[in-house]
Amino acid sequence: MKIYRFHKKQNLPITKAQAWDFLSDPKNLKTITPEYMGFNILSGADRPMFAGQIIQYIVTPILGIKTKWVTEITHVKEGEYFVDEQRFGPYALWHHKHFIKAIDGGVEMEDIIDYKIPMGILGQLIHPILVKPKLEEIFNYRTVKLEKLFGKY
Repeated sequence: MKIYRFHKKQNLPITKAQAWDFLSDPKNLKTITPEYMGFNILSGADRPMFAGQIIQYIVTPILGIKTKWVTEITHVKEGEYFVDEQRFGPYALWHHKHFIKAIDGGVEMEDIIDYKIPMGILGQLIHPILVKPKLEEIFNYRTVKLEKLFGKY
């Protein structure tokens, strides 16, 4: 089964501490997710992020189909990075690394997602038609939303 990688960087004119405070709060994920996805946190976002934290969501990523998604925060280095991994949900594998680093005049945020699509060859066939474009759409939405919240770099 093929493992895909999605990679996105964004610069914002804020401090590393501001970026960390926003991005490490699971409740803010709803703010940067398109409304049509019906993103709703069921449990696990009631305290600051920590390794071992389990967060349960309902999300409607494709065709109006509600999906339960359970992620675990597996690694946290305060102010620098965290990793979430899917424990239950639509992907055969989901490993999402979030990095924050200071740059002149702001921060660089970097997302690296390694993922697998279920359904074998059928999944590989729908990846370029449905899955990859959906990820690009979601992260493009986030780029615009974060610029509205914090300004353009």
